Amino acid sequence: MSTATSFDDADYPAYTMGRAADMIGVTPAFLRSLGAAGLIEPQRSDGGHRRYSRHQLQLAQRVRQLLDEGILLTAACRIVTLEDRLAAAHRRIIELGGVLTPEDDADRPTTTAA
Repeated sequence: MSTATSFDDADYPAYTMGRAADMIGVTPAFLRSLGAAGLIEPQRSDGGHRRYSRHQLQLAQRVRQLLDEGILLTAACRIVTLEDRLAAAHRRIIELGGVLTPEDDADRPTTTAA
């Protein structure tokens, strides 16, 4: 039986701002702008330095993709927030023993009743 470590935890704040920016190909200023926009709030080390988790870096990377597609920062942050919440809801449904159907695919639009 294996034990979970902080390396397995996607929310563990393992990365300094410089390392995080290098990993996803952005500047530290970009990461700070995501904090100012309210998308991610990095934890602080004892010395006050920002520390980012893998999950936060995934969100930041997705925002960068949307910006590259021409979407404004505010809209990109909102989209990423909603995508993240939907993914969490899907995980919770499965944890509770539910099943997701092809209609639950977030990449497909919903149909409305006439």
